[in-house]
Amino acid sequence: MPDSAPHTTRRADYHPPVFLIDTVELDFRLDPAATLVRARLAFRRNTPGPMRLDGVGLTLLEASLDGTALPQERLVHGEDGSLTVEGVPDSGTLETLVRIAPQENTELSGLYTSGGNFYTQCEAEGFRRITYFPDRPDVMSRYTVTITAQRELCPVMLSNGNPGGTGHGKDGTHWVRWVDPHPKPSYLFALVAGELVTVHEPFVTKSGKQVSLNIWVRRGDEDRCGHAMDSLIRSMRWDEEVFGLEYDLDVFNIAAVSDFNMGAMENKGLNVFNTKYVLAKPETATDGDYQGIETVIAHEYFHNWTGNRVTCRDWFQLSLKEGLTVFRDQEFSADQGSRAVKRIRDVRGLRAAQFPEDAGPMAHPVRPESYIEIDNFYTPTVYQKGAEVVRLIHTRIGAAAFRRGMDLYIARCDNQAVTIEDFVSAMQEASGVDLSRFMGWYDQAGTPELTAEDRYEPESRRWVLTLRQQIPPTPGQAQKHPVPIPVAMGLLDGAGTELPTRLAGENEARPGTRLLLLEGAEQSFTFEDVPAPPTPSLLRGFSAPVKLKGVAPERLRFLAVHDTDPFVRWESGLQYATGLMLRMVEQQQRSEPLGFDAALEEAVRTTLRAAETDPAFAAEALALPGEGFVADQMEIADPAAVHAVREHLRAEIGRRCADALRATYDGLAESGEYRVDGRSIGRRALRNACLAYLVAAGDTGLASAQYGSAGNMTDRLAALSLLADAEGPAREAPLADFHARWHGDDLVLDKWFSIQAMSKRADTPAAVRALYRHPDFDLRNPNRARSLIGAFASGNPLHFHAEDGEGYRFLADAVIALDPINGSIAARLIGPLGQWRRQAPARAALMQRELRRVLDTPKLSRGTFEKASKALA
Repeated sequence: MPDSAPHTTRRADYHPPVFLIDTVELDFRLDPAATLVRARLAFRRNTPGPMRLDGVGLTLLEASLDGTALPQERLVHGEDGSLTVEGVPDSGTLETLVRIAPQENTELSGLYTSGGNFYTQCEAEGFRRITYFPDRPDVMSRYTVTITAQRELCPVMLSNGNPGGTGHGKDGTHWVRWVDPHPKPSYLFALVAGELVTVHEPFVTKSGKQVSLNIWVRRGDEDRCGHAMDSLIRSMRWDEEVFGLEYDLDVFNIAAVSDFNMGAMENKGLNVFNTKYVLAKPETATDGDYQGIETVIAHEYFHNWTGNRVTCRDWFQLSLKEGLTVFRDQEFSADQGSRAVKRIRDVRGLRAAQFPEDAGPMAHPVRPESYIEIDNFYTPTVYQKGAEVVRLIHTRIGAAAFRRGMDLYIARCDNQAVTIEDFVSAMQEASGVDLSRFMGWYDQAGTPELTAEDRYEPESRRWVLTLRQQIPPTPGQAQKHPVPIPVAMGLLDGAGTELPTRLAGENEARPGTRLLLLEGAEQSFTFEDVPAPPTPSLLRGFSAPVKLKGVAPERLRFLAVHDTDPFVRWESGLQYATGLMLRMVEQQQRSEPLGFDAALEEAVRTTLRAAETDPAFAAEALALPGEGFVADQMEIADPAAVHAVREHLRAEIGRRCADALRATYDGLAESGEYRVDGRSIGRRALRNACLAYLVAAGDTGLASAQYGSAGNMTDRLAALSLLADAEGPAREAPLADFHARWHGDDLVLDKWFSIQAMSKRADTPAAVRALYRHPDFDLRNPNRARSLIGAFASGNPLHFHAEDGEGYRFLADAVIALDPINGSIAARLIGPLGQWRRQAPARAALMQRELRRVLDTPKLSRGTFEKASKALA
């Protein structure tokens, strides 16, 4: 445990900064072992109080105020590393000189080294590891940064803003100056220096401004940056066209690093990216990698306005920038391909990550009330659910009003640190719609559960729909209030034809989808002139992040075939299959033989017959519900039974539909150049979905043949993932071949570790232990840790939840070993142990034991302590 009780930060305790810093001049003299940082802060008083500056791991060498050296008695060092300067005037200039050791910084927060180069990560509280500063987002300053280093060590030196000069020293050094004209909080500071090469493209904004775009990578990786650059250019053009937002500096730099805690960071003008979200070519990257690069490049670029120019007042407002920007990147990606498929994939991700979080011990509102370690709140709730709340507002007021609201929000809040209320207020003012009750979505945790009941009155030809909502209790919030739920809906007749609809009080019927707004716990809607009992299609496009419960199986089957809304069509098939699997799990638990529902075969064959129209949608429609999703629908999860049922169905579908699956598989064989357009990606996804069913039915030879002949990583990895569950040479030979081909490529080797970590073979827990000791495994690299530890704990419920508790022991051992190296990553990995409440008593006891063992570890980081202690609370 930590040496002392960690401090809890509460939203209710917010107070404005005592001092504001108008300008910051930073001088770096880079050295891996001993970097010197001189900071000159032009400050002015904002509120009464002392000057307290945050700091962690800094060695103070000098301090002066307005040019006069400060005596030691006026410098008070806190136990947390902070520095309080006593007797300061209401305005002046404070200068400090500190020494830091980047090569010893395994936390990868602040300034650190990776592969001999220098990188920074300052969000959320990394800047305090660089110099003394009021390290909070509502202190916004203009920065001038000068970097000096040995030319041979650092031929390239980058920071925020525009270039401001260069020069040479007499001792083999050179210097570079960067000037950022825009005020920014310290978390957006960035520095990158070392031996890097650039891929360059010019860009001309809509108003004619010339911008230099550069992606900086290690030499040899230049041929893997094309997709990232293309994604950046399309993102910049899209933001101009859709939101009227142009880039505002002369240069835009991206630097890629393999040692990085996050996916990427939106530092003003100098984005630092995990190599995973920059580097790609067909031989090394899958379609999923290409799509991930497009999404993350867009996300970080869009932050230039929704996050940088307008930032958050405090970290409780984190979703102000993250939820809004995720919504924007989702809309961008939807415009690049199939909007329906993009929506399905986003909802699938929301349910896999955020719904379980909302139902677990770490449940928290989109805007949390308190935290011990802010890094623990970079969560699916803040990001994904936050994006859904923005989408709720967009749905409620419409696209045109939302655009007016964005214009008003940017104009009113530019170069300021603001709150979620500021965003909602702008949307309300621009639309004229009262959005005050939508704040409940930001302030309450938990996933609302929606039920629907309907009745038809033949004499009056009226159809009445009654909607009800409830939100289950979550930690710290036992009582919930209803939230406004937009329900996009339509009505279908017995033949599946869309009916025009007219609500009571309306003069004319409206065609197509309409929007209902459920504002209370229960509300009824009466439709007039309905000729016969209809089938309702609810939550079209997933119009609200809720769980729709209680839809009868016969309705689900009908909607899965006939609904005109692609999301509801997919969702109905998914829910029908989920209900079937849950019933079969009960059979498995009673040791009864497992049967088969002929409707599944019919659905698969129907999907394959229509697959050519939209292969990407067909691939989504063919997928059975995942094991984690099915287990999440159970009061007490049974991972082994869920796995047995899903494998049984996969094998039965593979056998019963073998002819149609094989014909589709053969018909989708690629010829010609690899392409990453939406249709090509969809065709590969569908072909590999067919392959998975055929292999489940026993045809491992087909997977072996595809592995050997694959011309791209998507098809090669799809085959290898299936072969990883096989026995003997069919498995061992391709795994050995893959390692031999790619052991020198970190990103590809991460895939090799993950595939084995998620294998369903009985010996997987022992294999994972062996891989943990493999010469290519490096616990200090976040990507590698996630590829093995995270993939096993989050992606292999069968073996993670093994009855002997070995999966839990492995995760706890890894977290304990990782915590002193990188507490942030350790805290993120421990999450699956918090699922104990939904496991059988024996498993729950084993999980609790491992959580206690983690908590008993001396000098545990604040983040890991917070996650483990809340999991046990």
